[in-house]
Amino acid sequence: MRDAPPVMDCRKEKNLASHTCTYDPCSRKGICCECVEYHVKKRPLPGCCFPKDAQRTYNRSFEHFAKLVMEKRV
Repeated sequence: MRDAPPVMDCRKEKNLASHTCTYDPCSRKGICCECVEYHVKKRPLPGCCFPKDAQRTYNRSFEHFAKLVMEKRV
């Protein structure tokens, strides 16, 4: 019989300290595992993948992220 996988503690409060997402009513804010899962299904990246000024444009596309990487901003 296999052992159950270890349970991870959520670091929501720690995550919120450096969180850049500006969408305040989000129920996933600070809960990274839920946020990433949601955004991957919807296609855009989470706001926390972007610098604050870029995140505020709400252009969270993979293409915008790639452009920022090429500009060495990420």
